[in-house]
Formats: sequence, structure tokens, C-alpha cells
Amino acid sequence: MVTFRIRTLLLLGLAVLAMALAGPAHAEKRVALVIGNNDYRNVPRLQKAVNDARTMSDALKQLGFSVLFAENQTRTAFSETMLAFDKIVEPGDTAFFFFAGHGFEINGQNYLLPTDIAAVTQGQEELIRDGAFAAERVISRLQARGARTSIFVFDACRNNPFEATGTRALGGSGGLGPISPPEGVFVIFSAGAKQAALDRLNDNDPNPNSVFTRSFVRELAQPGLNLVQIAKRTQSDVRQMTSAASRMQTPAYYDQIVGDVVLRPAKDGERAIAVEPQVAALTIAPPPPIISDSGNAPIASFMRHNGGWSIAFSIADPTLAISWRLGESGEFKETGFTDALDPRTRRRMPNPSIELPNDAPAATIQVRYVDPTGQMQGPFPIKFDPEAALIASHRKLLDMTSNSWLAFGGYSGPLVYYSQILSYRCAIREMRVGIDTTVPNQVVKIPPCNPKDPSAIPENAASYMKIPATTRSVSVELTYQDGSLSEIKNFRR
Repeated sequence: MVTFRIRTLLLLGLAVLAMALAGPAHAEKRVALVIGNNDYRNVPRLQKAVNDARTMSDALKQLGFSVLFAENQTRTAFSETMLAFDKIVEPGDTAFFFFAGHGFEINGQNYLLPTDIAAVTQGQEELIRDGAFAAERVISRLQARGARTSIFVFDACRNNPFEATGTRALGGSGGLGPISPPEGVFVIFSAGAKQAALDRLNDNDPNPNSVFTRSFVRELAQPGLNLVQIAKRTQSDVRQMTSAASRMQTPAYYDQIVGDVVLRPAKDGERAIAVEPQVAALTIAPPPPIISDSGNAPIASFMRHNGGWSIAFSIADPTLAISWRLGESGEFKETGFTDALDPRTRRRMPNPSIELPNDAPAATIQVRYVDPTGQMQGPFPIKFDPEAALIASHRKLLDMTSNSWLAFGGYSGPLVYYSQILSYRCAIREMRVGIDTTVPNQVVKIPPCNPKDPSAIPENAASYMKIPATTRSVSVELTYQDGSLSEIKNFRR
């Protein structure tokens, strides 16, 4: 009966999609496949994966996607659903794939687990490979269909589903491993590589969605944001909420799309806004500002994106409110509040980040905060040097994505792509590669940094190079602007 119901729902869904997609052949359209798996038979069940999939399905429909939805998929049902989606995707489409459920990494390969995956122990990894779906294979299937833009969201970084008390479980800490997607593909994980994602912040968390999905859907609905901005804002949201729960979860993303993809263009006068607090903000009449004697002055991290600057403040003391201004005069602006509680103060956590336009000049940012006693601490001066901050932020991003620096592809002949490196080239003085050698011995010409649009790759710039058909590996080494060298990374075909 269950199998009949799943197939019936699938056929009904296909009928609806066929009507929705009727029109000129090969017209560019938005299509999505959304899957949520809760009811695992042989490994721990999940509580919120199906809810996450339903929420994502609704959000994508609001963005103009025709959605094929499926839940609690066995391997056979998963295969049939994937085949149905293959037939929907046409050249030029924007394709979106979302999976919520168990995922697992084995020797650098990521697998999405159907509900009837076997319970395995150490030495039985091949049973997972045979019974699960390789994430990279799902990506390549959509690419083979000619999708112009492919977006993959894997909320599958949960705990190791094969851990067992009192027995020897399959090794691994859970989570997914780093991925190197081909050009035209954007991937975001609900957590960082090898991190486990939280379904809920604590046992009393009433939200029906996982920590990642509740944040990602909210940012997806914001007008005018490109995919990287959505990912960065989701990273910040999730990190703030999980840190309040004494955990650390930072969604990882891998961008191999040249140019910007905006799923919800902004209308005239419309712009993305910070999330409004769900309760009234704490109002405090502060005394005249004083300089803290605690020595716990805030520090700042700077991140440049296409829309401008994101600046995150880190404050050691518990805080009730944060405010700032640019320069030595003018009124202080409140940063607002997140929708997470700080367990140290038992109050809503102040938003620790601000945004500046991309042409913001060098200046001193004055930051102050209200401590738990209601006393105003600060203002504290933080130097903002756009040129130095851009170089530092690009170097940080290169370090974070070093496993994605190179990607192999090509149809008429083998190619190695280095789009990831070009996207953060403002931190680079020189790039060298080595073909079938661990000693990078060839200089690769890269375009100069454009501070006005630093992550954009010029149209006339090569983002790949041809390699011999016999090539087995390519090594790469970067010389940074300060003259230091990166670790030599070796990528195998």
C-alpha cells in the first residue's frame, strides 16, 4: 500500500508538472526536486526532514519553481523520482535539488541515504555505496541534462547514522565531506565539512524546521540577493543560533557559477532587510558612555561580497545591545537582534554584524555595547581599511575552500577549471600548477583584482586550461600578496 501510494503521488505530481510546464519546447524554466526522509528503517529516524522538505517546496513555489515533491523515499522510489526529474529538466533550465535526510561520507564521496538503507558496520562500506545515492552522481545527472544553472542544497549533514552503543559502528563523525562541483553548479551544505547539523537548538525548541532550513528559507525569500549572499547570510544566522546553544555549525557552500544568480529580483525601492525580532526589543536608557576597564574590546572580521561589506563583531562579554557609527561623529545605530536567545543573559541575542556599501571609504568604526548590568561600554575604535580587508577576506575564503580550488571537466577534451581561485584572486600575487607532478612549475596568468567587483571573473579571462588526456593529477600553489605561500594542494582526476 505504501509503495502504491508513493507511486500514485508521483504520477499525480508529474501530471501537474506536465500541465505547468506546457509551452514552447526548450523554453527556459525553473524546476525543482525536493525530497525529505524521516522514516528510516534500520538507522535512527529523523524528526524534521520531511517538514524541511515541505517548507522548502512552498518557498520554491513562491519563487516561480515547478516543484516535484517526494518524502520517505526507498531506494527504488528514489530512483523513480530521479528518473522523473531527469525527464523534466531541459537545456537552459534553472534546476534546484533539495535533500533533507541522512547523508554520509566515505573516502571523499558523499552519499544520500534512502529510507531502506541497511544498517552496516565497519568493513561493510560497499553496502552503503550499493544502497545509497552518490551526491556527485546526482549533480552530474542534472549537468548532463543541460541545465544552465544547477543549485543543490543538502541538509544531510546530521549525526553518524551508523553509530551504535556497545557495538563497533562504521567509522566517521557524521556529516558530508568537501565537494568540487563543476562549472555552472552551486552547492550548499547545512553544516561545514565533517560537521553535524542540528535539528533543533534544544529540547524545548518548538520550530518545526531544522536550524539550517529555517534560516535558509528566510534568506531565500529576501529580494535582490544572489546565491553567495544568501549563503553568507545563512552562515551568519546559523552560526549565531548554534553558538547560543553551545554548538558550532557553519554551513559550507561551493560556488562554481560565473556571474550572479538572483532567484528573487528586487522591485523598485525593495531591498533585503534584516530579520525583525519576534518580540519587542529591550529598551534601556543608557548612562553616558564610558570606556570599559575590562580590556574586552570587540574585534571585527570583514567579508567582501558583491553587495558590499559584511562586518561581524566578536565581543567576549555578554551583551544586551550593540550599536555603532562610522567615524568620530554622528548618531550611533543599533544593530538589532537575532531570533536566538543568549543563555548567558537569557535575553534575545544582539545582532553582531553590520553591512557597509561596496564603496565605503577607509574609516574608524566606533562600536559600543550594553553589558548585563545595563552599563554602556565603549565606544571602541575599529580600523576599517577596505584594501587590506579585501585581501584578508579573500585569503580567508581561499583557505576555507582549498579543497575546491581545482575541478576537472570538459567534453571535447580534458580541462582543469580554477574558477574558485579566480573568484578570490585579490589575495593572490601568483598562481602555479603542476601536471602529474607535486611540484607546481607552471605560472598561470590570472586577471588583476577589481576592487569594485572583486569576485566577478572578467568575461575575457580564462577560467580553465587544457591538460593532456593522460593527466592523472594536477597540483597547485598560490603566492599570496604578502609573499607567503599556500599549502601545495594535489587534485586527482
